Amino acid sequence: MTKRRAVIVGLDGMPFGLIRDFAADGTMPNTRQLIEEGVLRQMASSIPEISSVAWSSIITGTNPGQHGIFGFTDLAPGTYRLIFPNFSSLKAPPFWARKDSGRSVVLNVPSTFPAQPLNGVLVAGFVALDLARATYPPSLVPWLRDVDYRVDVDSQAAHKSLDLFLRDLDRTLQARIAAYRYLWEKEDWDTFMLVFTGTDRLAHFLWDAYEDKEHPYHIAFLNHLYQVDQVIGEVAQRVTDEDVLILLSDHGFEALESDVYVNFFLREQGFLKVERDPPQRLQDMAEETLVFALDPGRMYVNSKGRYPRGSVHPSDRESVLNDLADALHALEINGRKVARRLYRREELYEGPWLDQAPDLVMLANEGFNLRGSVKARQLYGKGAFTGKHSQADAFLLVREELDQEAIPDCPCVSDVVSIMDRLRGRS
Repeated sequence: MTKRRAVIVGLDGMPFGLIRDFAADGTMPNTRQLIEEGVLRQMASSIPEISSVAWSSIITGTNPGQHGIFGFTDLAPGTYRLIFPNFSSLKAPPFWARKDSGRSVVLNVPSTFPAQPLNGVLVAGFVALDLARATYPPSLVPWLRDVDYRVDVDSQAAHKSLDLFLRDLDRTLQARIAAYRYLWEKEDWDTFMLVFTGTDRLAHFLWDAYEDKEHPYHIAFLNHLYQVDQVIGEVAQRVTDEDVLILLSDHGFEALESDVYVNFFLREQGFLKVERDPPQRLQDMAEETLVFALDPGRMYVNSKGRYPRGSVHPSDRESVLNDLADALHALEINGRKVARRLYRREELYEGPWLDQAPDLVMLANEGFNLRGSVKARQLYGKGAFTGKHSQADAFLLVREELDQEAIPDCPCVSDVVSIMDRLRGRS
């Protein structure tokens, strides 16, 4: 049996409910056609629902305990120094690195910087520090520069002017489309993976424009998704009936009500002590600290042997975690509980990197955006974002009728590789 080609189109941050509704009302007519022909599922994101974690799970088919990415930031082992994990930090191979994967084109998948050699082409997505190191093979770089290819929008523009942001968003999208068309025609591939990240940026800054039909940027919000849908329609026309076509997102979105500064709360409750007030970085923690937090809602017990100024003996870890859970369950803002659910790391993860995981992860109730800043001077506030990530409502869409066993009723991001393999006839 010949292995089928596979095409994966990612819409970063696109919620299940939004793509379902916009397909139904005509905003995304090509997506509607695919839904009618295939299977649409609500999909669970990673915990935490961070793009770097979720995309790492999508491309490896593993959980963070196996691939080693637990957040957008992490701590250098044995220190309190923040680092930014990248593609070199990934401990499990992506599907395109398998010996039988054939030739792959990988365009704009987040957390694939720096680009690494592969049988095919890779242009890394967010966060890519420079185009040369984001691209393999290097011979592609001049063409990308000629078309003014952009890895990402300038988010700072959105803080200055939403009009500037939308223009930059459109320029970035057009360059992405040009790159996809060029690589589709130029390369002989077995797997083609393309991710649109502008959908996430749009939702962060203009979720209120989506919800409010009278908002001055409501039409602009719809127009961006219509343009993405046009590309989806083009891809659907290009693939053959024998090809596997998968659309998906890495997480969902919802309205942002309040940013919640978890380390400020830990200070108030006596879990976090500082040597410098106000603290500027995690290194300003005092040795008496029991627990500290990283984005978004990742709690770490300041354990002896794990950290340079660890104060919690292993025999006291459970007691500290129980006290922490009680405090977090009691946390309310404007009469609403912040915590939806708390997870011990053993409940979420398995694999050789479990000991690098946070000791406890908090999922927030709707509208609360958990932040790990140690500089915060208040428990909660609101920044420029109007939308935030949500965990339970990513989506998965497969363009073909399937038997019930092909796709789980409630898939999660780490299921994508195995689903693709089944559809391609690999298992």
